[in-house]
Amino acid sequence: MDKLWAPWRIKYISAKRKRAGCIFCRAGRGVSGEHVIFKTKFSIVMLNIYPYNNGHLLAAPLRHTRDISSLSREEALDLFACLKRAKSLLSRVLKPQGYNIGFNLERPAGAGIAGHLHMHIVPRWNGDTNFMPVVSGTRVISQSLEELAARLRKADEHNQRIRR
Repeated sequence: MDKLWAPWRIKYISAKRKRAGCIFCRAGRGVSGEHVIFKTKFSIVMLNIYPYNNGHLLAAPLRHTRDISSLSREEALDLFACLKRAKSLLSRVLKPQGYNIGFNLERPAGAGIAGHLHMHIVPRWNGDTNFMPVVSGTRVISQSLEELAARLRKADEHNQRIRR
């Protein structure tokens, strides 16, 4: 049997999976912000701790809502501005060749967290779907979440200084 060595994953394996409340609301209040990349007046962008690919980000409105049609114009525009900002950071830091971007609305559509609207921003590279998922149902994520979060925040701080 082949083995994958990924010692940084032990804290996710051994951690209690279910915390009370919504992950986006907790992160928005600063309760669990270690994976938050940036926050605006109406939105938050954070790393997905169960990523499909390295750099998988989630963008969500700060207001707890499951319905995209309930977003105000300001909230919708801010969320889309966050998408642009997040994609720019990923392009600068990881240099992907493409992206999957979208919403999974409600459980039948694949929403893992159906109660709080959120958008997935998944960087993609040619050949990133290799034999591992096909043969063993395993994806290899080659970078720790903490390292990637630090790199994305640093790039964001640099971008924000330039814009001022």
